[in-house]
Amino acid sequence: MCASGKYTSRGPALIPRMKTKHRIYYITLFSVVLLGLIATGMFQFWPHSIESTAEWSLDRRSVHDAPLVRLPVSSPIPERGDLSCRMHTCFDVYRCGYNPKNRIKVYIYPLQRFVDEVGVPISSTGLSREYNDLLSAISDSDFYTDDVTRACLFVPSIDVLNQNSLRIRETAQALAMLPRWDKGMNHLLFNMLPGGPPDYSTALDVPRDRALLAGGGFSTWTYRQGYDVSIPVYSPLSADVELPEKQPGPRRYFILSSQTAIHREYRAELERLKEENGEALLLLDKCSNLSQGAASARKRCYKGQVFDYPQILQESSFCVVLRGARLGQATLSDVLQAGCIPVILADSYILPFSEVLDWKRASVVIPEEKLPEMYTILKSIPHRQVEEMQRQTRWFWDAYFSSMKAIGMTALEIINDRIYPYAARTYEQWNNPPVVKWSSVNSPLFLPLIPPRSPGFTAVVLTYDRIESLFRVITEISKVPSLAKLLVVWNNQNKSPPEGEKKFKCPECTAIDGLSLDQTHMVERSECINKFASVFGTMPLKVVEHRADPVLYKDDFPEKLKSFPNIGSL
Repeated sequence: MCASGKYTSRGPALIPRMKTKHRIYYITLFSVVLLGLIATGMFQFWPHSIESTAEWSLDRRSVHDAPLVRLPVSSPIPERGDLSCRMHTCFDVYRCGYNPKNRIKVYIYPLQRFVDEVGVPISSTGLSREYNDLLSAISDSDFYTDDVTRACLFVPSIDVLNQNSLRIRETAQALAMLPRWDKGMNHLLFNMLPGGPPDYSTALDVPRDRALLAGGGFSTWTYRQGYDVSIPVYSPLSADVELPEKQPGPRRYFILSSQTAIHREYRAELERLKEENGEALLLLDKCSNLSQGAASARKRCYKGQVFDYPQILQESSFCVVLRGARLGQATLSDVLQAGCIPVILADSYILPFSEVLDWKRASVVIPEEKLPEMYTILKSIPHRQVEEMQRQTRWFWDAYFSSMKAIGMTALEIINDRIYPYAARTYEQWNNPPVVKWSSVNSPLFLPLIPPRSPGFTAVVLTYDRIESLFRVITEISKVPSLAKLLVVWNNQNKSPPEGEKKFKCPECTAIDGLSLDQTHMVERSECINKFASVFGTMPLKVVEHRADPVLYKDDFPEKLKSFPNIGSL
């Protein structure tokens, strides 16, 4: 009992003190952890440079509240634009670096209002709704970064979508004043309406140094293959008019022309086609009896009959898209949205996103001089193929044309694929609608731009003068079931190759005539490799040691010593 009393006399006082110590300990530990998390968060989101503090956001700052920047008359002007620019000459891919997601990072310059020395703005419209939507889409995407030091690509907040609204010289000076301009290196400009009267250039006339251009009216003369990106001319009707998707099949009209203000020679030729083919062709024009305005822009007329536009486009199988003052026409977007197959007559026009999109599956391109034969050409297309093309046109519009966001993201995806080609989207991913199976389509019109993997492989055989060995190799390789094509590369420039899969003897061919027996062969080959390495900038070849068992299918060896006795089994 005494022992028990002694315990109880200390116990009640000791236990509460232990709980208090533990409570203080846990509170202190929790506070330290909380402070650490707060500090980490502040470091993560705190601007890492002076430029990144001005994050692009219309929610935080309206155009009218943007700081005013005056351009001195003596401000530098960029060069006109280098037509020889390619990704390996005018773009610094090392800025992009490696990242696990294989995604480029895009920085948008903060909004500024550029004016000349007397206060006149460089643009008559400021920031358009379309460009606002484009910048907002980029800032909401996983491409965007507000850290200028991490950026691979820079997009100015200067709106150059419509050249008609720009002062060319002053806009160029504003671009040159951007803090990271560096002669336009890794900068991307978006323009849909290039040029101006009277000649209407097919590319933006604003001097832009080495900047990439996402342009809406490129010709083969101004488009820098693999560097610029050809984009569509956005149609404002896309946002204002919703057309329900129509099932593929026959339409009320076979051919429809809805463009206004087309050249009189084209109009005369279309009228002649109308006379020859009657109701199969509907030739629409501007409605002269309606007052000008937004309402009249959505109407088309034929002999006093008024049609709603673009709804009428859904009533035709084919819709004509002729060049106007500019090569790129917003009509193309309207036609795709309606599920009408565009018939494009615009010589030298670079079709939107043609770097990745197979336009043979969604359009018919006819030379302008073939306009008189248009009806005959279109009539020769099988009905089944027409239905597949109708389905493809609507999918192209949904995926790549339907909004400024779709256009901007597609342009960035194309640039991203160039920088990270090993992670690029495939032909099928760019061109195949998710629910459509193309395996049953046999028409050559739908053959892909790149060969698929499934049909087989192409065997390439290099030879010099060894005729007997060549025909043995050809005979054995031809037995392989998966062989699709066999290509023989004849390296003897002093002698013609044999005329035919026909086997013959070559008495004049001797061992001393072999290319590899020439003493200068190895020297010349080394010089060639060194020259290539100097042009390439580095030596891409690596020294490796590797053992490869020979294919001894034609040598007189015991079968058990042959690793691959039958080449057809490979």
